[in-house]
Amino acid sequence: MQTKERMNLIDHLANWFTLPRLLFAIVLTFFLVSVLFPFYWMVSSSFKTRAEIGGRNAVYVPGGLRMDAFNELFDPAHESFQDFGENILNTLKVSIPTTLIAVILSVLGSYAIARLRFRGKNVLLNSILLVYLFPGVLLIIPLFAMLARIGASIGFEIQDNLAVLVITYLAQTLPVALYMLTNYFRTIPDEIEQAGLIDGCSRMEIIWRITLPLAIPALVSVGIYTFMIAWNEFLYAFVFLNDRDLFTMPIKINTIFNDPSPRPNVVMAASTIMTVPIVFLFLVLERYLEQGLTAGGVKG
Repeated sequence: MQTKERMNLIDHLANWFTLPRLLFAIVLTFFLVSVLFPFYWMVSSSFKTRAEIGGRNAVYVPGGLRMDAFNELFDPAHESFQDFGENILNTLKVSIPTTLIAVILSVLGSYAIARLRFRGKNVLLNSILLVYLFPGVLLIIPLFAMLARIGASIGFEIQDNLAVLVITYLAQTLPVALYMLTNYFRTIPDEIEQAGLIDGCSRMEIIWRITLPLAIPALVSVGIYTFMIAWNEFLYAFVFLNDRDLFTMPIKINTIFNDPSPRPNVVMAASTIMTVPIVFLFLVLERYLEQGLTAGGVKG
């Protein structure tokens, strides 16, 4: 009886495991390994010794959960203390204001483009998207020169100024945030807002009470996108920051990497600390992120 049941199970698996499904399983496995293995290697390397990382034979599993690299980053008693907590704080000082300002400005601007009628509206929207197509390396020189001239006339330094860094990040994130929210606001039925106007609501009340609650997925998508760019940005921070006490995490990791005495386990530990919050944020807000990215691409 047991042999018969086993044969039925084998026959069932043989019928289910067709050639297309086999190819799909192989492609899916390759994709998952190629995506997850670098993340695993980064996390595991943060617990390895220098000998395990620099040896000829690759060590896939560390000999133990050694906290030497993390102690160097956070323990003031360590001889090579890096004070990485201050770099995390600097990154938060830049990322959070950038996200909040970008969301607020993009809400107002995209609502005006989606709902109000004025000349050149489509040209304005396409121009905003065109700005985003230029890579940041092309914009950094004119942006630096413009801010330097404004700073000289007003009387503030653009170097080692986290507020100026927020402005440069807004120049990168606002165009696509405006474009994403404009497409999403167009999917919200205009009749709902017209009913609010008939009931006596002002435009700002309609945005606050009607539009924003319906646009939460898009707002979350824009917020995550903006926060991720400000959190990971390297080039602008490298140009505008010279003071080590103001370094953000990407600059600090680059400094550790280029140290005369290489410590790849410390670099991997710092990279892990920098990566995990973004991964956690995506996992927690995945449902809103998916709705925001897909709904804005449908014209209703």
